[in-house]
Amino acid sequence: MSNKILVFIDQKNGKANQASWEALGAGLMLAGKLGGGVTALALGSGSQQVAAEALHYGADEALYCDDATLADYRAEPYASLVSSLARGAEAVLFPTTTAGREVAAMAAVDLDTGVMPDVTALEVEGGQIVATRPVYAGKLIAKTVCSAKPVMITTRIRAFAKPTADASRSGSPRAVAPAVSEADITTRVTGYTGSAGGVSLNDAAVIVSGGRGVSNNPKLSPPAGLDEKQAEIWRAQQGFRLVGDLASVLGGAVGASRAAVDAGYIPYEHQVGQTGKVVSPDLYIAAGISGAIQHQAGMRTSKVIVAINKDPEAPIFKMARFGVVGDLYEILPALTEALRKRLGK
Repeated sequence: MSNKILVFIDQKNGKANQASWEALGAGLMLAGKLGGGVTALALGSGSQQVAAEALHYGADEALYCDDATLADYRAEPYASLVSSLARGAEAVLFPTTTAGREVAAMAAVDLDTGVMPDVTALEVEGGQIVATRPVYAGKLIAKTVCSAKPVMITTRIRAFAKPTADASRSGSPRAVAPAVSEADITTRVTGYTGSAGGVSLNDAAVIVSGGRGVSNNPKLSPPAGLDEKQAEIWRAQQGFRLVGDLASVLGGAVGASRAAVDAGYIPYEHQVGQTGKVVSPDLYIAAGISGAIQHQAGMRTSKVIVAINKDPEAPIFKMARFGVVGDLYEILPALTEALRKRLGK
C-alpha cells in the first residue's frame, strides 16, 4: 500500500457507521502532517458502495472486499485482511465501535504492534504520531506514542470532525481478495436477535439518562400482586418512561447508569459508563444519577452536562454545567412539556 494512512470503515449492508467518517477525518489530518495519502477500507456486503462514498469524503484511495467470508461480521477474516493490507503503513485508524475495537486489537497482534485506544486528539511531533487519550476512568488525560509500526489507533466517537462530502471527488474503488478461506475461519454466524429501535447512543447528539433514582417515587402505586422487587422495577419503568419522553422531544437517545441496569430497570444496551458505552454528545442530561466515577468515565467528555437529582451533594453536580435539585418526577414532565411547546412538537 503506497499511502501512509489506512482507515477502517465500519459498515453494514452498504451503510457506514458515522463514526467511521470521523476516523477518516482524523486520518486525513494525519496524512496532511506526515505527507502521503489515505486509503479507506470497507469490508462486507455493500462495501463497494461505502468505498465509493469514502472517496467523496476525501480518501485518496478506497479498497473493498465483498466476499462471502465477510458477509457477516466475524473478527478473524476482518482482522486478517486488515493485517495483510496494513503492512508498511504508518498508521491504521478505526472508529471506537465494537468491530473497530476488536479488529484493531486482533490486527495489532498479527502485526506485532500496539494499539492506542479511544483517542480524543492526534498530533505529529518530530515525525511521530502523538495520541491524547483518557486514562484512569477518565480522571487523567495522557499523551501516548507507539514505537512499533503501523500505529493502531481507535478514535473516540464524536471526538473528531467528520469531513465534508463532495460528490465531485470520485474515483473507482478497488476490489481486494480476502485473506483467509471459509475453511480457516473457526466461527459461524447462526442468526441474529433484533433489539429495540431508537437513536443509537454512539451517534446521539443528545442523551437523557436515568439512574436508580427513577424508581424513587412513593406516590406511584404498583399493580396488586407484585412483590417488593417487582414493584421497584415497575416504578423504575414509569420513571424511564419520563426519561424516554424527554429524549424523544429532543431527538435523542436514552441512556442509563450501571446501577439502573444491574437493578433490572433497563437493558444493558443503554448503559453509559466504564463498562458500558463511552459517549460524547452535545447535551447529556442525567436524571436520578448520583455520578459515580464509573459513570463519569462514560460521559465526562459531553459538551454540556445537566444534572437532575434530589441530593444537592451528589457527585454529578461537580461536573455539570447546569444542575437542578429536585424530584425528577416533577422536573422531567415540566421540562418535556416546555420543550415540546418551544420546539413546536
